Amino acid sequence: SWKIFPGHTTSQCVVHTEMRCAVVPKFGSSSLARVSGSSRSRVSRKPAKTRAMAVSSADPSSQSNYPVARVTHCEFDLRVDFGVKSVHGTATLEATVGPDSAAETLVLDTRDLVIESCTVDGVSTTFQLQAEPHPVMGASLTIFLPGPKLPGQKFSAAIKYATTPESSGLQWLRPEQTAGGKHPYLFSQFQAIHARSFFPCQDCPSAKMTYAARVATPAPLVALMSAVPVGDPTPPLSDDGFRTFSFTQTVPIPPYLLAIAVGNLESRDIGPRSRVWSEPETVEAGEYEFGETEDFLQAAEKVAGPYVWGRYDLLLLPPSFPYGGMENPCLTFVTPTLLAGDRSQANVIAHEIAHSWSGNLVTNATWESFWLNEGFTVFIERKIMFSMYGKAVFDFAAIGGLLELKETVDRLGKDHVHTALTPKLEGGVDPDDVFSKVPYEKGFVFLVYLERITSLVTDGYDAASGTPEFGAFLKQHFEKNKFGTVTAGGFKASYEAAFPEASKKVDWETWLFAPGMPPVDVGEYYDDVLAKASAELAKKWHLCDVLGMGSSDRPALASADDLAEFTAAQVDHFLLVLLEYRGGSHPLSLQVIAALEELYGLSSSKNSEISCKWLQLRLGAGDVTAFEPAAAAVRAAGRMKFLRPLYRSLKRSGPDGEAFARKTFAETRGMYHPIAEKMVAADLGA
Repeated sequence: SWKIFPGHTTSQCVVHTEMRCAVVPKFGSSSLARVSGSSRSRVSRKPAKTRAMAVSSADPSSQSNYPVARVTHCEFDLRVDFGVKSVHGTATLEATVGPDSAAETLVLDTRDLVIESCTVDGVSTTFQLQAEPHPVMGASLTIFLPGPKLPGQKFSAAIKYATTPESSGLQWLRPEQTAGGKHPYLFSQFQAIHARSFFPCQDCPSAKMTYAARVATPAPLVALMSAVPVGDPTPPLSDDGFRTFSFTQTVPIPPYLLAIAVGNLESRDIGPRSRVWSEPETVEAGEYEFGETEDFLQAAEKVAGPYVWGRYDLLLLPPSFPYGGMENPCLTFVTPTLLAGDRSQANVIAHEIAHSWSGNLVTNATWESFWLNEGFTVFIERKIMFSMYGKAVFDFAAIGGLLELKETVDRLGKDHVHTALTPKLEGGVDPDDVFSKVPYEKGFVFLVYLERITSLVTDGYDAASGTPEFGAFLKQHFEKNKFGTVTAGGFKASYEAAFPEASKKVDWETWLFAPGMPPVDVGEYYDDVLAKASAELAKKWHLCDVLGMGSSDRPALASADDLAEFTAAQVDHFLLVLLEYRGGSHPLSLQVIAALEELYGLSSSKNSEISCKWLQLRLGAGDVTAFEPAAAAVRAAGRMKFLRPLYRSLKRSGPDGEAFARKTFAETRGMYHPIAEKMVAADLGA
């Protein structure tokens, strides 16, 4: 028996032996009971446990019964309620039974959802939530079909449900957390396995579906989704002050690419198929910063083939967004930390555009093959940058990426399983915990190597230009696998078929499964014309203080002019190399830190990449005056690329720094996205 909250009418819940389901308020009420089986809180008394679920998912990160039944389309009819921090309504899933056996159930992934009712083909049916949620994968939802469905048979399951404030894929911002300060804001982040906290789904990269949606939001707020808007862009007001926006996504996508945002938004056109959305206070800055978008799109099409998504819009989010960008189809989400004012971080947009092919059009089959998304994307991103800015920029980015990969491997340990290109996720490993530079940069290096061995050039190979044969193979890869998924084995087979002689040189087992740095040093493929000056300057500062004793506070002839001809990327690389030299157990001395600031004024930089690395060097040197600037940085933006290194640097700086880090995190964790909050808490042991 479940506690019924006073003042609420209850919906009817169909119950059968060993079923677990909560009695919840009608969705129109002002508050919601939490779902039974929620991993964070439960209502009233705990009923008997359900039997262990018999799940046949092919994905180690899902409890669904994909591919026994395959969801191919979803129709959403949703309402956004800021008062109770809930999105509620109906998701109608269209599914097809797989070819191998009949299906008696549809098993879906959920986390922290209220499930009110389920129907199959219009007939009310029973459903069961997993009694004890998995700490990573949540609570499976089993919908019992009225009768067995035969192989190939189609059916429709409508689920009336609501998210809760604990739903990990959603962040609800108070007005004071936004740029305008007057209206609340909602945005999602579902990669890797957080779509299940937004709607019951087969939360697998392989479970691709199309979708359509109607989303009611309180005026004057605007709703956006990872889809093409349809109908009136300014819908009429309903009697209760809501407007309903409509969307359609006709290209199949995995659930993690579904996205929603609701806020006080306006847009500016930045190209024939693109516009930037943002709060009014930042939209003009976004219009300038992302003004090269159409050029990037055209360059990407030359590398990867036609762009199939129609629109490519960008949404400039509030500061708590946890990533640099998220490649949601038709609507890339980007962080305001990109607003440097000089387009110096344009590579992030090139990266997200590249995802339109690698990740979105062709998707890794499971999160164990994440490099098939990200390694390919970095490869295309740098080919775009080569097309637009030349070989020196490609090589410079590749050299920097190799340094970042080395830093990651050094930090994790060269034998750590998470430094393998294909980590194992069996046993409930959270894909978020495996996230690092490895799939990005080690995957990129692998593709550079695979292209290199297709070349007949013996000396002076140019990785930026690559080979026409591999370029054609890359386009064929996307054409052959479009709208579907790919595995490492499938990619290997395609490469072997295209390049039978070159493939004999590849140690596939080591590349794919061995931990540590790549088995081949590809550094010789790059020209260090841009990296050389910044690397040599870093080496001079390292050698002037090689023992950290302050024997000399600066190199001979050092002056403020050292950085005068450097681009922002070269300044960033200078600091990255200095971190490589002195970011570990032998930090710079305080005297050298003071001299760097005196000459170069690094603390005044508006570039978030430069600011983060400079703070890491200061904290490593024991500069207690960096505590407050570091705290200001982690309060200002929730991007994990900066949050995690700064909190880790504070923690490593000594007992006072660790205490300060914990205090700062306790004060600010409420502003972070749930994913970022979880990862920083793990870093601090909080």
